[in-house]
Amino acid sequence: MERIKIKAATLVEALPYIRKFHGKVVVIKYGGKVMTSEEAQRSAMTDIVLLKHVGLNPVVVHGGGPEITRRMKERRVRPRFVNGLRVTDARTIKIVRESFEEINGRIEGFLNKSGGKAIGLVAGRNTLFRVSPLERTLGYVGRIEHVESRAIRALIGDNYIPVVSPLGMDEGGRLYNINADTAATHLAEALRAEKLTLMTDVDGVIIDGEQVRHLTIRRARDLIRRGKITEGMIPKVEAAVHSVRAGVRKAHLINGTVVHGLLLEIFTRKGIGTEIVK
Repeated sequence: MERIKIKAATLVEALPYIRKFHGKVVVIKYGGKVMTSEEAQRSAMTDIVLLKHVGLNPVVVHGGGPEITRRMKERRVRPRFVNGLRVTDARTIKIVRESFEEINGRIEGFLNKSGGKAIGLVAGRNTLFRVSPLERTLGYVGRIEHVESRAIRALIGDNYIPVVSPLGMDEGGRLYNINADTAATHLAEALRAEKLTLMTDVDGVIIDGEQVRHLTIRRARDLIRRGKITEGMIPKVEAAVHSVRAGVRKAHLINGTVVHGLLLEIFTRKGIGTEIVK
C-alpha cells in the first residue's frame, strides 16, 4: 500500500508541471553511454513517448561518437580529435553518415515500438542545418549558419516525434559533421523551446564532490573560469548557457543512465540533475 501511495504522490506532484509545459517544445540530446545501455535506452525511449502523450512536444537530437569510432577502427581509419571535435576527412564523413543513418533508424524504431509516432531526419534526405566549415584543420566539421525549423514545426503539428541527426550541408551540397550538443542547442533556440535537456552519463555538474542543482549563467561562467567545471563538462555547460541566453527557458544536464531520469527531472520539484537559467 505504501508503494502505491508513493506512486500516487508522484503523479500528483507531476500534475502542475504537465499543465505548465503542455504544448511546449522540449529538445532532448541523446547520446554517449546512454545509448549503449539497454536499460537506459529502454527507459529514455519510454520517457520520450510519455512526454508526447501527456502533451509536450519532444524533439530528439542524437549523437553517436562511440559507434563512429568503432566503425573507423574496423576500417583502419585512425580517429583524431582537436579540442574534443572529431577531425573529419572525406572518408570519415562517409562513416559518420552511415553510422547516423543506422542510429537514427534505430531510435525511430524504438520510439515507435514504445507507442510513439517518430520520424527520422538525416541530412541528404531532410537537411535542417545549413553550415559553413568550422575550421580548415577539422575538415568536414560544420558551423551552423541556419536551422530550417519550419520542417520540424510541421512534423510536431502532425503529432510526430522528430529524431534529428547532427549533420548539415553547405551551399555547395557538401555534407558536414556537427557536434551533437551544438546541434541540439541551435535547434532549441530556433524552435524557441521551453527546455533543452542534455543527457550525459554523470549526475550533472559536480563541484568539490557535491552535485550542483541550480546554476545561473553568471555562476556557470565563473565556475568554468575558476577551473571548477572541467574537461568534457565544459562544452555541455557552455551549450546550455548559449541556449538559455538565446531564449530557451531552462537547460538541464542529467544522468541519462538513471531509470526514468528524464521524467524525474521535468516533472518533480527536486529533479535529478543540474538546471541552468538566466
